[in-house]
Amino acid sequence: MVLESQETMPQTPIFSSMLGSSCSGQVQPDMGERCVDPVYQDGNLVSGSLEALIERLVPTMDYYPDRTYIFTFLLSSRVFIHPHELLAKVGQICIKQKQQLEVGTEAEKAKLKSFAAKIIQLLKEWTETFPYDFQDEKSMKELKEIAHRITQCDEENGTVKKIISQMTQNLLMALSARSQYQEIREKFRQPVTDKGTILKTKPQSTQKDILSVCCDPLILAQQLTYIELERVSNIYPEDLMQIVSHMDSLDNHKCRSDVTKTYNLEAYDNWFNCLSMLVATEICRVVKKKQRTRMVEFFIDVARECFNIGNFNSMMAIISGMNLSPVARLKKTWSKVKTAKFDVLEHHMDPSSNFCNYRTALQGAAQRSQGAHSSREKIVIPVFNLFIKDIYFLHKIHTNRLPNGQINFKKFWEISRQIHDFLTWKQVECPFEKDKKIQTYLLTAPIYSEEALFIASFESEGPENHMEKDSWKTLRTTLLNRA
Repeated sequence: MVLESQETMPQTPIFSSMLGSSCSGQVQPDMGERCVDPVYQDGNLVSGSLEALIERLVPTMDYYPDRTYIFTFLLSSRVFIHPHELLAKVGQICIKQKQQLEVGTEAEKAKLKSFAAKIIQLLKEWTETFPYDFQDEKSMKELKEIAHRITQCDEENGTVKKIISQMTQNLLMALSARSQYQEIREKFRQPVTDKGTILKTKPQSTQKDILSVCCDPLILAQQLTYIELERVSNIYPEDLMQIVSHMDSLDNHKCRSDVTKTYNLEAYDNWFNCLSMLVATEICRVVKKKQRTRMVEFFIDVARECFNIGNFNSMMAIISGMNLSPVARLKKTWSKVKTAKFDVLEHHMDPSSNFCNYRTALQGAAQRSQGAHSSREKIVIPVFNLFIKDIYFLHKIHTNRLPNGQINFKKFWEISRQIHDFLTWKQVECPFEKDKKIQTYLLTAPIYSEEALFIASFESEGPENHMEKDSWKTLRTTLLNRA
């Protein structure tokens, strides 16, 4: 069923052309337009009451909202209203519009079918983009009621009924797949420290290390990218918006029972921590200085290959692992390392000026991705912690509502734009073949706890100052007490 978009309201502009790179947030409607709802500035929707924004979401005979608005409103609406309540309001508006068209003439019947097609299209976009909105019985009940009313608009040939049936089936499959993934992730959720083991003896020479599994930095960077894209594919827009919803709940001292734990976000963040600790473990557990130097240089090359691919998250995790105190203190090892390449990497991840160098590199990768013809050139994996922090600060700096009570929609345009960019990047199909041997090692190799890392580090290169000597003494005492 093809829909023609006949607009009678100002159209939502594309994110980049509307917002550029920043958002001023505090939008003040003209004092002479206090009763205007919603408010537009230069043709752009900037604020409005929840009721007006909901009305703008629902199609009419002559109007269908563009996809940018649908995505932004459905994403941000959960801050103000539960999905099932929003569905109920959409259903009420549909009833009113349907009643206006039920005159009985052939022309009116045609209009009714056209209207039904637009409502189905809206529901289709909603269920495909935010399937988790329909996980509870209340939402499914509202969806079924709207669907029942719409099927009455085309009872003669049953086309609408078939489309709705297929839409519902796809929704249930999406919910089932997501539920299964969450169950798997829950079984294996463990904090990094649980995987750590206290080093009591030096490792055997026959013990595996990463170089015995993969000695090519490019191949390892590609396998890290494969894991990143696999993990990030299970993060959804509503997961990211839960950050905003949850903070509002805390600010208002409320307990949002509908906000599920962000397992996917936690799992991805845990992967970053595991990779950092794995890098530190691989370096610290090497006994001989020459081999340890080689290990450090290998990870520097892996991080550089990650940067070239556009995998900034793995790159940051590797650099973080090498900057952990047990690794950073190995001065004799670092004195033998050719650090020029590492210095370049640290320059890209310099935190000064709000990570300005990294953001410039990210922007370059994003531009490359937009004009890319191959999947390899399309890869953009941002540093996830920084991405989350950007959303957090956008939310904290700009208010949800303006002084006149209207929703500050300009704020949500910007949050939505950033999340939309992330969703575009996560949909890239990984161009690299999976190497089970390498990935098994990366995901299951023993990881030392922070305590074990320090022990291994001090055994490799003894303490050099009073603080390190005290730490080493405390660690040895702890080991003796456990023996």
